[in-house]
Amino acid sequence: MRARARQAVEAGATELHIVGGLHPDWPYETYPRLLRTLRAECPSLALKAFTAVELDWFARLAGQPVEWVIDDLKAAGLAFVPGGGAEVLSDRVWKKLFRSKIPPARWLSIHRAVHRAGLRSNATLLFGHIETVEEKVDHLLAVRALQDETGGFVAFIPLRFHPENTVLAHLPIAPEEAFLREVAVARLVLDNVPHVKAYWIMAGLDAARRALTGGADDFDGTVVEERITHMAGALTPEGLPESRLREIILAEGKTPVRR
Repeated sequence: MRARARQAVEAGATELHIVGGLHPDWPYETYPRLLRTLRAECPSLALKAFTAVELDWFARLAGQPVEWVIDDLKAAGLAFVPGGGAEVLSDRVWKKLFRSKIPPARWLSIHRAVHRAGLRSNATLLFGHIETVEEKVDHLLAVRALQDETGGFVAFIPLRFHPENTVLAHLPIAPEEAFLREVAVARLVLDNVPHVKAYWIMAGLDAARRALTGGADDFDGTVVEERITHMAGALTPEGLPESRLREIILAEGKTPVRR
């Protein structure tokens, strides 16, 4: 991990985005130690790490409330919490597809605790599987309500589900137009969330480019190495240099700015 961090700095990165599975054997102390190590090795890098699902797991490992875990990780160097693990904030979808993860109410409560601890976070929506339009609207309204309460969300990220190599491999992938609709609706509904991301790894490069004129203002990102979506069949590149991102943004008549 130290070597990866040094490579990131040499490539011009300003943050590390660290998420993973729920390791059955590692003790809780592994995770704050990782943050402390990376902060000491590369103090210029912002450490964006650990989804709400992971924070819930760490609380179980430590035998402590999640608020204690958040404070402990913040002291170790945690700067920001990613938005993964929300999937669709619907009890029906949770029961059918991802009961091994935390339920919707728990995801929301953990992000509330993150915001109360003085940290910011993102929110995601994984669409294009068994969710209904009504469930997606409920998801957006839940994010909006928590944002009204805490103001802690920085960006909303619609994520296009990739069914290949999953138990839902029989489903077709949602078309690019569906992604563009999700971006546009999110920008209209979540007028209290500052940014909407076009995550090109899952959306496709062309769809993400088009989204810049349809509500998205964060073209994410240089992504030196991405595994999750590519294991599920994504054919997008694993990374793009900053120079290429700037070219695409300028071609859409926008001004590139480093996040």
